[in-house]
Amino acid sequence: MTPVELSRTVLRAVRRAVDVGELSVSVPTSVAVTPPGPGGCGDYATNIALRLAGQAGRPALEVAEVLRPYITRDPGVAAVTVTGPGFLNVTLAGGASVGLVEEVMDQGARYGYGDTLAGQVVELRVPYETRAEVVAEALVRIVATQGGRAEVRHAEPVNLRPVPAPEDPAPLGHDAARWALLHPAPHDRPRISADHLLQRESNPLFRVRYAHARTRALRRNAATLGYSHSHSYSYSRSCVGVPRGVVRPSDGPGGPGDRARPADQAHTLHTDPPPPTPADQVHTSRTDPPPPHLAEADLLAALAEYPHALRLAARDRAPDRVARHLVVTADALLGFQYAVLPLGDEKPAAAHRARLALAEAAGAVLAGGLSLLGISAPDYL
Repeated sequence: MTPVELSRTVLRAVRRAVDVGELSVSVPTSVAVTPPGPGGCGDYATNIALRLAGQAGRPALEVAEVLRPYITRDPGVAAVTVTGPGFLNVTLAGGASVGLVEEVMDQGARYGYGDTLAGQVVELRVPYETRAEVVAEALVRIVATQGGRAEVRHAEPVNLRPVPAPEDPAPLGHDAARWALLHPAPHDRPRISADHLLQRESNPLFRVRYAHARTRALRRNAATLGYSHSHSYSYSRSCVGVPRGVVRPSDGPGGPGDRARPADQAHTLHTDPPPPTPADQVHTSRTDPPPPHLAEADLLAALAEYPHALRLAARDRAPDRVARHLVVTADALLGFQYAVLPLGDEKPAAAHRARLALAEAAGAVLAGGLSLLGISAPDYL
């Protein structure tokens, strides 16, 4: 079951509760389903009970308890737990992550596209200023992912005026210049400096592009070992007894970005000859990488959250949401990469093929997101 399918399941649960008279509310047109936040559990969570509580005239916890059995009846749902003020946490039946990875692999660069802006024309009136024009150009592509059409005009009154760059970003080159203008929030002044060109972990653009190159390197090294990816695996965060770790992507301290690997240290992969090229080398760290199940959870959460990031970017006219989510995905991939390939004399197994599929799905998201920002995603870096 994919996040989209789970969202439909929750909507059906609301409709059934209304039909039998257990709830007196208007059935919403959409339901947000996201990875669970702090204190949550399972594979996904939704705040639908909190949204409907006011309309129903009942506490959110009561609304959640009404909806819980209807959601549980779906054969794709293993369990539903109510946490906090009324969040519904859903643990899917076996194959949850399989469906997510298959969806990403099938849709490729179009993963995350939707119809929330279908038929809408978004008028972007911008000043004659470099950053405003770059942001507007990116928004044309991002709005199109949600079925809308953005039209850019130089006209008053202006409705898209990000803080201008303090200097011309052109000397940074095409990719770094665009990142310097698109990564900060519109109300933040962009930083135009050579830091955007550094190939080290302090540079978010390098981490994103390097993570994409890593997914290609992992595929090349797997081919050297004689195997390719497989979708046949499942992963689920149960509601009891599982270390929480970071389950919701975060850009702040403590998020996946805090575990990025330094770019100035490397070791080669354990593969048979021919040896890896410099581009096929892997980051190491002064600290041990996160446990495989936590690193895998971070990456699955980042992939599941990507469609939501696209919707918010289109709705709020904020391409920085896409850029920042790519950093989250890249950092999760760089933490997960150590579990993908066999080590030493270990033989490739089904788990390695499944992890390779997850890494390749992350590569598709990174490539698609960079393309929306107008930035290249090299196979070698």
